[in-house]
Amino acid sequence: MSIHQAPARPTDARQGLPIGVFGTSLSIFFAVTYLLCVALRLFVPDVSNHLPWFQFFPGFDWTPFGILLGLIESLAYGWYVALVFGWLFNFFISRCA
Repeated sequence: MSIHQAPARPTDARQGLPIGVFGTSLSIFFAVTYLLCVALRLFVPDVSNHLPWFQFFPGFDWTPFGILLGLIESLAYGWYVALVFGWLFNFFISRCA
């Protein structure tokens, strides 16, 4: 262990999932993935990754506003998953404690 590293703290899964950190992490992950897919489509126009986008991103189209709307929706999906999954995880972990 280096001098500059803090000692690792043991974690207890029963303390629950920090929903704020989980939501931020998922939202950023979804946003980065979304932007990588948009970039792929812009650089390789023949790739057929655009069909599911109309299903999962209401209002999406290949305009700057549509791409921004898709980015906002991907951030919202990250928070939705974090809130639902985080609440369920914390609920059941508190029952097991």
